[in-house]
Amino acid sequence: MGQRIAVLGAGPMGLAVAYQLARDGHQPIVFEADDRVGGMTAAFDFSGLTIERYYHFHCISDHAFLKILDELGIADKMHWVETKMGYWYQGMLQPWGNPIALLKFKGLSFIAKFRYGLHAFLCTKRNDWKPLDNLDAVEWIKRWVGEEAYEVLWRRLFDYKFYDYSNNLSAAWIWSRIRRIGRSRYSLFREKLGYLEGGSDTLLQALHQDIKSHGGEVRLTSPVSEVVITDNQVVGVKSGEQFIPFDKVVSTVPIPYIPKLMPNLPSDIIDQFKALKNIAVVCVIVKLRKALTENFWLNTNDPEMDIPGLVEYSNLRPLNDHVVYVPFYMPGEHPKFSEPNEAFTDKVKRYLKKINPALNDDDFIDIRASRYRFAQPICQPSFLDGLPSAKLPVKGLWLADTSYYYPEDRGISESIDFGRKMATDAASS
Repeated sequence: MGQRIAVLGAGPMGLAVAYQLARDGHQPIVFEADDRVGGMTAAFDFSGLTIERYYHFHCISDHAFLKILDELGIADKMHWVETKMGYWYQGMLQPWGNPIALLKFKGLSFIAKFRYGLHAFLCTKRNDWKPLDNLDAVEWIKRWVGEEAYEVLWRRLFDYKFYDYSNNLSAAWIWSRIRRIGRSRYSLFREKLGYLEGGSDTLLQALHQDIKSHGGEVRLTSPVSEVVITDNQVVGVKSGEQFIPFDKVVSTVPIPYIPKLMPNLPSDIIDQFKALKNIAVVCVIVKLRKALTENFWLNTNDPEMDIPGLVEYSNLRPLNDHVVYVPFYMPGEHPKFSEPNEAFTDKVKRYLKKINPALNDDDFIDIRASRYRFAQPICQPSFLDGLPSAKLPVKGLWLADTSYYYPEDRGISESIDFGRKMATDAASS
């Protein structure tokens, strides 16, 4: 007999939980506050183009993602493209991302290049992250690449993403990001990334349909206000004015919402959750009449730009217009996060014209900014030691967000993998 299980949040992890539960014969009901599925992968109408609010790409190593496409019968919608990387440094657009580009890179000594390249190469070969878990990322990188390469190639990435938190980040977490991109190469000189026809929405809608066809349900614009816990056991949820009984609850909403959502959790667990810090993002998306560059990924190191890089998405997924994402990351409590959208869109217009002086105002078809307060956790050394287990010490309650697959960085594939495992655990316990 299938169990009635509430799933909170319809991002990739929540949908993966419900997908697994429904296919295993249970009746999951997904509660989502937004008016659409997807969370950070959700699409919006960008003046006639359905596209994600925040960019996503796929690597050859995204096994859980590729497996679910197969199960859903949409693997043929996946396409692999040889992409290019660039580096905007000292007012010049330089090739980046392979040994030749590194050797030719202007503004760095040969020894600094050698140390940087060796470090990146060894990162892709490493599998065991445990020895890096309690190391400080900046110290670890400096020790390998040296002061010069750190200043030129790494510092701004830390400064313009983590700000005051830069000096207390886990080396394992940073390593996993280097490795993911490194492993998307099919040779030292070539990088392959993937896109889905129709973008992430193709996967989201297929998951939504599959959940429904297997007896599950997804309720949009239906936030849960409380998970009701009595005598250390889940009894149901409150949504709207309604109490709905459930055997079990699996939550995938961002951890910062949990103390309010589950006030009856043990106080030591609430304290652990409250101690977590998060990066926020203001992501500007631009539609252009002409290309900015030929790169998918462009790192930037420019005293006039407060970003570590940008993504020219249409150099991966072919679109009628040229689409560029420019993310501004900062801790959510940083004053910059409360600036109006125009502050960010004006900067982006200026930056893009600087990188490509052939662009003028008429080339900007549309520009929008999206905000996400809890874009990703800030992972300090020994990060997992500060998190309770996903199976909480309350009967019938499981909980995770993207923090839980540390040291992996947040990604659709990691969310799917973790969500499916959590569903199997919840159903069998």
